[in-house]
Amino acid sequence: MAPVETSRWTTAFLRGCRRKCPRCGQGSMFRGYLTIAETCAVCHLPFEPLRADDAPAYFTIFIVGHIVVSGLLLLESYAHPPTWVQLAIWLPATVVMSVALLPYLKGAVMAVIYCSHAKG
Repeated sequence: MAPVETSRWTTAFLRGCRRKCPRCGQGSMFRGYLTIAETCAVCHLPFEPLRADDAPAYFTIFIVGHIVVSGLLLLESYAHPPTWVQLAIWLPATVVMSVALLPYLKGAVMAVIYCSHAKG
């Protein structure tokens, strides 16, 4: 039974990463950038109980922080650029990566909540 559970979790997680319904994979979970739809348009799964709260923001900070700090330290150790160059590279990179990752991580967190049958 474990492979079936793993397969179900993996499928739902990947659907959530695509911002699709974790149950059917067809309907969209979002009406806007981060605005959650009330239900899936295809299977009518209610999305209100799948509250991600602050978890997507924490995961986004964790991922982006590791990438930016690693890149900044590598660039500093090999090229020694001026501070303004580091700022010109890493500040926009931080903003772009954060804005790009956040909705997909929110979908993934909602899918994991759906699979775990967590109750609000």
